[in-house]
Amino acid sequence: MAQHNDFGKKAEDLAADFLLKNGYKILARNFRFQKAEIDIISEKDDFIIICEVKARSTDVFNLPQEAVNKKKIRLLVSAADHYMKELNVTKEVRFDIISVLPDEKQNLNIEHIQDAFEAFDAN
Repeated sequence: MAQHNDFGKKAEDLAADFLLKNGYKILARNFRFQKAEIDIISEKDDFIIICEVKARSTDVFNLPQEAVNKKKIRLLVSAADHYMKELNVTKEVRFDIISVLPDEKQNLNIEHIQDAFEAFDAN
């Protein structure tokens, strides 16, 4: 596996652990629908949380969360809609981003951006 794939997997594992430690229940990881993949689907406080994990080895060019563009949002919304219908879930959906960046000592830092975007942001 390529080194960037290893880093992405490590970031997703770190994000899932972070969510668990903060009272979230993980419902699914790497849920795929057509061309979309949801990194983590979790539940907390009567919300279904669709979580996109973005990791970068540096923030020189842009922050990880800046990589979530309209196309990515459309794909996530489509996959979330499919997940909700497939499992007949009627709870409210929230879209979060977890950004993972190393600090100067190469420790990975997490930023959890709750309600990062809404479904209509995909248009």
